[in-house]
Amino acid sequence: MKSTVNMHWMWENNKERTEDRIVSLSQPHIRPIKRGKAGADTEFGAKLSASYFDGYVFLERLSWNNYNESGDLKAQIEAYKEYTGHYPESVHVDKIYRTRENRIWCKEKGIRISGIPLGRPPKNVDKKVKKQEREDERIRNAIEGKFGQGKRRFGLNKVMTKLADTSETAIAITFLVMNLVTLLQGRYACLFLYRFYHHIVVYLRDRNPEGLELKLTCSHIR
Repeated sequence: MKSTVNMHWMWENNKERTEDRIVSLSQPHIRPIKRGKAGADTEFGAKLSASYFDGYVFLERLSWNNYNESGDLKAQIEAYKEYTGHYPESVHVDKIYRTRENRIWCKEKGIRISGIPLGRPPKNVDKKVKKQEREDERIRNAIEGKFGQGKRRFGLNKVMTKLADTSETAIAITFLVMNLVTLLQGRYACLFLYRFYHHIVVYLRDRNPEGLELKLTCSHIR
């Protein structure tokens, strides 16, 4: 058994830790992840990296090992370009993504990255800068809201499968369902507007027997 091998290796080498340490016999793929949060210094489970735009959330990376997600930013932006045909005007990221390397790369691509610049903060901050910072944080909260939605409504924090493959499938399906809900909400909104438009047209035609021509286009509503 792998756990026995790990313990034997630690005993022979007089070590107190080992890579890929087993913490669950039923789920040996799970690793402890140090988070430093109040009340939950260490968490167990999958670590996710996701991106969000146009109302949809994309699961970019899933790993059972701890990793620095700042290295995913370039790949996420390149994926956005492949999907849309152009780089985004700006990216709104958590503090861990705002490394010097990522800032330089984004600047070369003409992309504005959210957050205060590196270095000593200025004593007097312009009102426009403060307003932009608040707007960036408001936009970034969308991805945090998606994680909250996944946990509250779709059991993202209660994955009951035991195997690594089935757990990864359950997590991926959760993101798929969240996107389907967003898609259906847009469809139903379009249906509501179409029916509302139809009643308005009927009403106006009754008021104006000579005729009235109106057009409505609805592709997607966030």
